[in-house]
This record gives sequence, C-alpha cells and structure tokens, in this order.
Amino acid sequence: MSRAIVFPGQGAQSVGMGRELALAFPAARYVFQEVDEALKQKLSKLMWEGPEGDLTLTENAQPALMAVSLAVVRVLDEQGNWKLAEKASFVAGHSLGEYSALAAAGSFSLGDAARLLKTRGLAMQKAVPVGRGAMAALLGVDIDQARQIAAEAAQGEVCEAANDNAPGQVVVSGDKAAVERAIAVAAAKGFKRAMLLPVSAPFHCALMQPAAEVMAEALSRVALRPPVVPVVANVTAAPVTDPDEIRSLLVAQVTGTVRWRECVLAMKEKGVDALVEVGAGKVLAGLAKRIDKEIAATSLHTPADIEAFLKV
Repeated sequence: MSRAIVFPGQGAQSVGMGRELALAFPAARYVFQEVDEALKQKLSKLMWEGPEGDLTLTENAQPALMAVSLAVVRVLDEQGNWKLAEKASFVAGHSLGEYSALAAAGSFSLGDAARLLKTRGLAMQKAVPVGRGAMAALLGVDIDQARQIAAEAAQGEVCEAANDNAPGQVVVSGDKAAVERAIAVAAAKGFKRAMLLPVSAPFHCALMQPAAEVMAEALSRVALRPPVVPVVANVTAAPVTDPDEIRSLLVAQVTGTVRWRECVLAMKEKGVDALVEVGAGKVLAGLAKRIDKEIAATSLHTPADIEAFLKV
C-alpha cells in the first residue's frame, strides 16, 4: 500500500476540536501549548470553548486547524512509532492545509507554521473590504466549465475558479457582483446548483494580491527545510521538495486555484492507493471518494480514530 497524508483547509473548524486529543494524549497537549506560546494567545481555549464566531475568523481558524492536524501527527508518532517519512509517500493539504503538510513533513517548525498562518489569515482578511468579495460553489460543473462561467460573469471585475475540489464541485471567487452573476450564468446554462458560500473574503483569486505580498515577505524571513517526503502543491498539482520552490508556490497559492482534484489524481498516478486525512472533519476523505472510488480514504481526528488506525 502506498499512502498519502492529507490535511484539511478552512471550513473544517468547530468548537471543541482537538479537546479529546488533549485530554487523552500528552503529545497533543504539548502541540496546543506550543501553538499558544508561539502566538502569545490562548488559541486552545478558543478552540475548545468558543465563541464560534471568533474561532471562525480566518486569523484564528487557520492556525487552529493546523494545530489539530499536527496534534494527530504527533500522537501517531508517540503512540505507534508512526514516522511520516516511513509511512507516507506524499503529503498534501487543502489551502492552509498545505502549511500543515509542510510542518508535518519537517519543512517548518510548529511555531513558524502557527505564526505564518496567523499572518496569512490576517492578511487575507484585510486584503478586501468586507462586503466587496464573495465565493460561490458551482455544483455539477467541471473546471473548464467553471472557468467559462467565471469569464462570462467577470465583465471587467474579478471572477475566477478558486477551488477545483472534486468532479462537479468547483468554487469561484471574486468581486461580489461578478460572483452573483456567475451564479445566474450557471443557472441559465442549466447546471444543477450554485450558491454563495458563508465566507468572510474572496480567497484564491486576484483580489488577494495584497495578502500574497504580505506572505512573500513573511515567508522570506522563515527557515524552510526540505520536507521528509514530497509535498504535492496546490497550484501545480505536482510534488515539490526544494525549499525555494516551496516558498514561491506558497506565495502563488494565495491568489491561485487550489487544484485539489488534480492533486489527488497526481498522487494516484504515482502509486498512492490510500489517503489518510489528519485533523478536523472528514471533508477531504469525502472528496477523495468522489475523485476516485479506487482510493481508500480515512479520517483521523479523535482518540478512537487513532487507536483503530494504529491497530490496523
């Protein structure tokens, strides 16, 4: 079996995430403490007690999701001597999950990953005034159709394919009026369903250029080592190990399309037949089944999940 470890993105957060892990495993507690110290913030208290509105803020959700993912990775290592370099052929993560993947593979320290994601969340939120941007899910649409719809809807504004998540699930992002036109265009073309998403900013489109510039500066100041296994990058859907290339791809990722469907297919093409999603939620395991039914997918985010996985 060739395995890839994958890391979820924003939207998977929920109040209480990681609490069971912290109660059950010292290794998980240390991860949450380390992230709290790196950020000089009681992020773990916010994760476990809420309020949900504060946890959902991009600047909090991004480092919080990374912390849960890295807690699972540390517990696998401590409880099962489960070394990522020996057990996985690739790592990949959806949007912010790419930082989790890089931290798990040893490219970033945990503290640096937390600080970078705090910076990224703040920069993405500040890049566009609230109310100017929007994102919408187009269902029953493939990536080429989504790009055509976005181009037709743009009319001089920004409207771009932001996430190619799975067959028939593409997200567009940009100026609010243009995204609303994309919904109307999709409906007029007879596609199944299109709907605005409850997000605070238009991620992964040209409107995020100010955030990309912030991240270029932040990433230039951080030590970045080669990952112990290749990372399949969001914007190229191809494996990468060179630190300088990883740095530039993370900057491009802020405004670029998350090519998740292609990332999963690229890993399958290189022999991967099992995906293990580590962290909050089960979104990526669900997408994997839609992308290719031959890929076995499992999610690990509770002590019971981990114990069952290590027994197998």
